[in-house]
Amino acid sequence: MIYVFALSLLFVFSDGIRRNANAKRTGTGLLVVVLLLQLVYMGIRTWNEGHLPIFVTYDFLFLFSFILVLISLILSRYQRSEFAVLLLDIISFAVLVLNKIWMEPTDNPLANWHTVHGLLLIHIALANLGFVAMTVAAVFSGLYLFLHRKLKVKKWNDTIRRLPSLEMMDRYTHKALLIGTPLLGVSIVVAVISIIAEQRWRLLLDTKVLMTAIALCVYIVFLVSKRLNQRSGLVMAKWALVGYTLLILNFLLNSWSVFHQWTGE
Repeated sequence: MIYVFALSLLFVFSDGIRRNANAKRTGTGLLVVVLLLQLVYMGIRTWNEGHLPIFVTYDFLFLFSFILVLISLILSRYQRSEFAVLLLDIISFAVLVLNKIWMEPTDNPLANWHTVHGLLLIHIALANLGFVAMTVAAVFSGLYLFLHRKLKVKKWNDTIRRLPSLEMMDRYTHKALLIGTPLLGVSIVVAVISIIAEQRWRLLLDTKVLMTAIALCVYIVFLVSKRLNQRSGLVMAKWALVGYTLLILNFLLNSWSVFHQWTGE
């Protein structure tokens, strides 16, 4: 899977550097193969575990990589999305490789958490989908800042011509956050309900919970400001990247978080 993914990136990157229809078709075809291999792997894991395996970090990141590949394939159908597809595929590939190196599909550490098992499943699924949406928004925000800087210094080249317009990237970022923010918000609500259900009140002050809440507030401010037209697209792109940075830091806090080390015992 990793070898096929790496080969597909070569063709996608080739098309990104210089428009090449054959390279794009080959890269897209190989990405479809990667997607099918990921589906087969998840199917085998699900069969062996008896449920969709998303309770450990390894499986969470694998599902995250899978959804990014799926979104990149959808975006590849649209014109002037080559660089967004490339960035999403690079992120997905990096996650897949680092996951393989650093993580192991170990036994579920939450197997004893029967009382709130259903809530946990919902929380993880929503958090994963929200994280994917925020990643898409971050990619288009980064491209927005890149294009804005190039236009400001009046540097025109084929790369600039192949990017979506500033208005379109701003719209894509907004739509992705309109999807991701509610998912993240509901994920937090479900997590809090899980804590309350088990009466683990101290977990409400856990670093993971607080950092996620802060990131959610940043995205809410983004959406409110966007609704009121109080900020320019440039400022909005920076806000989106700030929120995503907080989410990345939040994910890195897993090893210090009591919430994600809780076994329900």
